[in-house]
Amino acid sequence: MSGHWVDVCGAAEIERQDVIRFDVDDQTYAVYRTEDDRYFATDGACTHAGIHLSRGFVDGTVIECAKHNGRFDFTTGSAQGRPVVVDLGCHDVRLVDGVVQLFVR
Repeated sequence: MSGHWVDVCGAAEIERQDVIRFDVDDQTYAVYRTEDDRYFATDGACTHAGIHLSRGFVDGTVIECAKHNGRFDFTTGSAQGRPVVVDLGCHDVRLVDGVVQLFVR
């Protein structure tokens, strides 16, 4: 499957234990930074209510949706219980020369 890497932001622009919104083409993503400086990306919208996950709360490797408190493990995309039952898609992320990059298809 073809795709390409795009720059998201400088690594320091995402706080530890936080999430930001990133839009490219017609897709929206949520990009995360863990307490130990690992970076991850998932689909941007909650699979339950469609609210953007960047409005949510990060706790460890879990993102909690701001609308109905649905929770996902953003390292795997797995739904962590009701009201969310559909997993998130995960996307490749890398750090190059202090820049967070996302692989988009």
